[in-house]
Amino acid sequence: MNNRIPFPVAARQPPLRRVSLAAVLALSLSACAHLSSPPDQAGSNGMLPVAPTQWTAAPATEGMAATTLTQWWQRFNDPSLTTLVTQALQANPGVRSAQAALQQARAQRDVQQANNGPSLSASGSAQRSRSGSADASSRFQAGFDASWEPDIFGGNRARLDASEAEARASETSLADVQVSLAAEVAASLIELRGLQSRLDIAQRNLAAQSETLQITRWRVQAGLASSLDLEQAIAAQAQTQAQIPALQTSLAQSRNALSVLTGQAPGALDATLGAVAPVPQPPADIALSLPAETLRQRPDVRTAEHRISAALARVTAADAARYPSFRLGGSLGLSALTLGTLTDGASVVRSLLASVSAPLLDGGAAKAQVRAQEAALEQARASYASTVLTALQDVEDALVAIQGDRERLARLQTAAEAAVNAELLARQRYQSGLIDFRTVLDTQRTLLSAQDSVASAQASLATGHVRLYKALGGGWTPDTAAPSAAR
Repeated sequence: MNNRIPFPVAARQPPLRRVSLAAVLALSLSACAHLSSPPDQAGSNGMLPVAPTQWTAAPATEGMAATTLTQWWQRFNDPSLTTLVTQALQANPGVRSAQAALQQARAQRDVQQANNGPSLSASGSAQRSRSGSADASSRFQAGFDASWEPDIFGGNRARLDASEAEARASETSLADVQVSLAAEVAASLIELRGLQSRLDIAQRNLAAQSETLQITRWRVQAGLASSLDLEQAIAAQAQTQAQIPALQTSLAQSRNALSVLTGQAPGALDATLGAVAPVPQPPADIALSLPAETLRQRPDVRTAEHRISAALARVTAADAARYPSFRLGGSLGLSALTLGTLTDGASVVRSLLASVSAPLLDGGAAKAQVRAQEAALEQARASYASTVLTALQDVEDALVAIQGDRERLARLQTAAEAAVNAELLARQRYQSGLIDFRTVLDTQRTLLSAQDSVASAQASLATGHVRLYKALGGGWTPDTAAPSAAR
């Protein structure tokens, strides 16, 4: 699998260095068209040619990119995140199921490999017979039987290649499960931390509104404010109080989701994740200018490649079945009339058989089988093209989202700072009787909305980085198909 196409990866962190997405799609589609050629014209393994060298980023970024992708969750500098990802990769039922599927595929490959070699078996028999009035006679035999089918037209080898490709596809399928799981754990933890932050903001704003409500009551009693101001203050406080149960419910559900992802019963992480902690954030100087070959490490792209290899091999095997097959067999044994003489004085029995068989009239079944395998190959090629396009879209969407979330967060932080100052000034002036109560309510609502939006934007930005790492296939080592956290 050395001729896979390296797909370009765009960067959206200043300075921006991006590859034309149109060029990427053009090459991908032309590569898929190239796959429609017969197997003997698509290279030794039917894979795609290497992309132009100008699509490869500077070598200086390659080491950092590999480290970032393999253990990307560690770049968030959150011990809880690293612990949860490790637990999930070890105990999640989906991972265990994929591991069992991998073991099954490897065992089937070993069976096919064993069938390609000669076979040797031992046999023994005892017979006692009588005909008419004659005395009964006995015969004892023991020996060895051997057989071998020379692979003249490569059908057996092709079937072994198909089994080997399926085993590699199972490896990358396991990696795909692990990559998705690590990203889901990270996104769930970020969501939980974001909810904790929003709950803390709501509680702090509720305390400020309660203080304002008390001041309003005093002013009403002193005749300095109307009952309308009091009712508005009560309504504002009740609206903020109503948000708290909803946030608490979402928090509990997020903790339950993380418990299940790590292979535990719901509620198992309540004590561990109960304390409020900041939203995990990637470093501000994270390098997104990754090598152009980064995208090809996505396990689903690798899996699609292996499926093509398996389909190519099955076409070869089906074609070989149309030609004659040869078989060599023989036996060597001893035959005696009594069990005692089987090892002394028994006659030696030898046989050697060479046979050839060829299909003469099968109603076109062999040709139809070849056409069926060729159709399966076309399906694998189409699936590969779809996987490539989806991978490109995932990366592009993640980059766009990160860029938008960065800009949105910067604006929201500016708005939140101004809202804090405005709310403080409004309360001070209201206490002094310089402004009406409506202005206080407006500034408090603006403050709560701005701070809540900042917390949501921070979580969204962090989740965007998780999606980018997932889109780039981060979280596993291509050489071993196992995430480093699981070792």
